[in-house]
Amino acid sequence: QVQLVESGGSSVQAGESLTLSCTAHEYTYSWYDMAWFRQAPGKDREAVASIYSIDGSSWYADSVKGRFNISLDSAKYTVTLQMSSLTPEDTGGYFCAATDPSWGLRWQESWFPYWGQGTQVTVSS
Repeated sequence: QVQLVESGGSSVQAGESLTLSCTAHEYTYSWYDMAWFRQAPGKDREAVASIYSIDGSSWYADSVKGRFNISLDSAKYTVTLQMSSLTPEDTGGYFCAATDPSWGLRWQESWFPYWGQGTQVTVSS
């Protein structure tokens, strides 16, 4: 059974940086996407960044472009999200997700059947 385990959530001040990591266990695909989603209080979950295992291509939400960087260690099935210049609007639960075998870069939630439990990021002004 596939299990995604996140780590790295914390409370930080605005302007600071934070790195989240997620490792997929019992996950053996070669062609796949891993992504980060977030959900702020009272809001719908939204895609933040996604990366494709085959070519490392990535996608970012407009709100995080230039501030967040997603990377993948495909040998370890570990995806990392480096977040900088954090603002209170980045506060929320951050969830790691992974696809079944994939033939392209995906970031729409419906493509991701595997999810982690989430890690909380709180940014204070």
